[in-house]
Amino acid sequence: MANEKPWRDIIAVSALEKGWVTRVEIGPRKLAIYDTPSGIFASLALCNHGGADLCDGYFDGHVIECPLHQGAFDVRDGMPFGAPATKPMRVFETRVTNGMVQVRM
Repeated sequence: MANEKPWRDIIAVSALEKGWVTRVEIGPRKLAIYDTPSGIFASLALCNHGGADLCDGYFDGHVIECPLHQGAFDVRDGMPFGAPATKPMRVFETRVTNGMVQVRM
């Protein structure tokens, strides 16, 4: 498809913090890359509620908790399920190719 966004190499799988969150900067954009039991997921690194860096939050399985107000999000689809967060966080489609995490941005 002509309007489909291209895949971008983001980070080597071997460079990820195993079972945790890894911060990656792509130009001015900061991403959080999550190594979960069911695969690798990506979101914007800043919480859409208070602007805190999600990479500094508590991560468990598929849930990232904001370090500022403890709002929680499912990293697979961005859906909030812990107040005060009410809006889904911005997530990106990911895949692993040739040992690299790729994100469609």
